[in-house]
Amino acid sequence: MSITEQSGSSASLLTPRGQMALYLLLGFAAGLPFYMFSTVLALRLTAHGVGLVLIGFFVWVTLLPTFKFLWAPLLDRFDVPGFGRFWGRRRGWIMLSQLGIFTAMVGLAITASDRSLPVTALFAVLLAFWTTTLEIAADGWRIELAPTQEAQGPVVAANLWGYRSAMVAASSGSLLVADAAGWGPAYLVIAAAAFAPFPILAAMRPDPNHGGGRGVALLTGLFASAVILCAAAVATAAIGWVLLALAARMGVTAKSDATAAVLVICLVPFIIMALALPRIRRARPGDWIRRSAAIGPYVDIFWRFGYGTLPILLFVSLYRMGDVFALALSKPLVKSLGYTLTQIGVADGAIALAASMIGVAAGGWMVTRWPGAWVLAFGAILAAVGNWGFVWLAHQQPSNLILYIATASDQVGNGFAGAVFVVYLSMLVNPRFPGAQYAFLSGFAFLLPRLLAGASGSIEKSIGYDGFFMLSGGLSAAAALLLPIVIPLKPRAEDA
Repeated sequence: MSITEQSGSSASLLTPRGQMALYLLLGFAAGLPFYMFSTVLALRLTAHGVGLVLIGFFVWVTLLPTFKFLWAPLLDRFDVPGFGRFWGRRRGWIMLSQLGIFTAMVGLAITASDRSLPVTALFAVLLAFWTTTLEIAADGWRIELAPTQEAQGPVVAANLWGYRSAMVAASSGSLLVADAAGWGPAYLVIAAAAFAPFPILAAMRPDPNHGGGRGVALLTGLFASAVILCAAAVATAAIGWVLLALAARMGVTAKSDATAAVLVICLVPFIIMALALPRIRRARPGDWIRRSAAIGPYVDIFWRFGYGTLPILLFVSLYRMGDVFALALSKPLVKSLGYTLTQIGVADGAIALAASMIGVAAGGWMVTRWPGAWVLAFGAILAAVGNWGFVWLAHQQPSNLILYIATASDQVGNGFAGAVFVVYLSMLVNPRFPGAQYAFLSGFAFLLPRLLAGASGSIEKSIGYDGFFMLSGGLSAAAALLLPIVIPLKPRAEDA
């Protein structure tokens, strides 16, 4: 079988190599946009004189993927009109998402001057939304294809190879283009590259459970997609207007220190979950909270793991903390040290790509051979060392070699930790609800880190870049201390 085989029942017929080829492509499609609404956008805002605190607030755009569980069930229950009829549910959502990614990046190219930050934020949020939607569809399919830890390792590695190579290509390529031609052309180049997988998906064979003509399905899907994209843009603009009005009324400005408020907000999910757990643990199979299509898949996680869910969620929140923090301020730090966009782009190119591939490959290989606790602990330490490398970088004279070493250290650690972490989360999922539960777990894993990263500008003002990266690395390393608690936790047996 090739990657042209379809979702649904036929997807299970893919050979291991076919699965890896498929997820190399899907990882590439999802990875290209990510840096464009995170680190590249932070550099763009820095170039236009936007303050560090306000840039930190823009990090909260990356919070959107943490709430993907809110719309993940829709992707399991509904088809995209036109696309779904011919290509099936999974690919239909992926194709719609790619159209959303393309239009959002074109919007960011048109607004490249950043004269209106709310408009820039609108397109950044839309880009994050459609990137996340693509990932939801792909993740649910992956867990169905590879239900065991041994099968997950190679597929996850291939997916992350595609994802991280695309991230590096987008970051490096966009910065090189931006240095030569400006931010608008940079976003247009990446938008064109992100759209490239669309015709490949459109050329695939039809889903065996669907039919009709390819041309009619494509035209219907494009029309339906235009309607959906416009509706999403209007809804996002309305919600953003309300949130900005509330923030203004509460006195939140570009000079506000949000650290204390964010720390309090971080405690709220754990308090709510602790209060709800007794009711969930007593729930019987026929109770509405377990049967509900909207919340049933998420209730199932708490029902199976009970109070063990709390340390599990604390562990997953800490594990990628360093990666998220580094994403927020690493590029502004490097730029402040005197490096040019071209130097940063080169470091984010071949150096970062090679280092990331090494980390992902090592993680994907070791997770199939080492006990889970040891692999997770090793990944946490590697990620922490990568963060601490930025402290070392800040105290060296600007040099390409020094920049390359710091970049490589960060990417090896993040690649390794990312690979083993995806496998760990996948093994927590109930195969009855693969898409929804993985969306919840992977989303919650980044909720607290991204909340805190949104206050990164305020934190840096208080403790400096050295303190900031020492703190972020320390939090990643601290996750290893929870392993003796979380690894022995096993899910409750299914009831009738």
